[in-house]
Amino acid sequence: MQIRQLQVACDAVQDRLTLRVATQANEEFRVWITRRYLRELWPHLVAMLAGHLAARPQAPAEKPAGEPAASFEQPFKEDNPSFPLGSTPLLASEATLTASGEGLARLILREGRERSFTLNVNGELLQALCAMLRKSAEQAGWGLALDYAPAAAPAPAADNAKPGLLH
Repeated sequence: MQIRQLQVACDAVQDRLTLRVATQANEEFRVWITRRYLRELWPHLVAMLAGHLAARPQAPAEKPAGEPAASFEQPFKEDNPSFPLGSTPLLASEATLTASGEGLARLILREGRERSFTLNVNGELLQALCAMLRKSAEQAGWGLALDYAPAAAPAPAADNAKPGLLH
C-alpha cells in the first residue's frame, strides 16, 4: 500500500482522535484512537523511533520530478475514496509494533479480534505520525506527557508481588 496522505484530527464529540490514511489507490482507512490507547501506545512508538528507526546517515534521496513536498498544511483530499474496512473508523484496542527490515517497522492496529489495519512505516513516516498524534492530543486537551525521550525501564517487581492487570 502506497500512502498518499495521513491525517490525525481531534473528534471532540467522540473524545477520540481520528487517524485517516489515504492511499495512492484512492482507498481510505480510518482508525479511532482513544486517550488511554495513545497513552499506552506512545512509549512503544518512541522506543521504535529511538531504536530500530533511529536516524542513520544516508545519501539524500532524489524526489521524482513533479512529486509535491510533504507538508502539514495541505488539506486532506476528499476524492470519493473506497473504504476497505468500512466508513466507520476501526476502534483500536490492540497494537503490534515490530521491526520489519532495515529502517522499516510494521504497526498493526486491531479492534479486538475483528478488523485490523497494518501500516508499514519508515523513520520519517513514523516521526510525522507521532508529531500529528502529539499535536492532536494537545488540541484535544488530554494532558498527556507525550515526550520523545524513551521511558526508563520499570523497576523489577518483588517475588511475592501479584502481576498487575492493564484492564
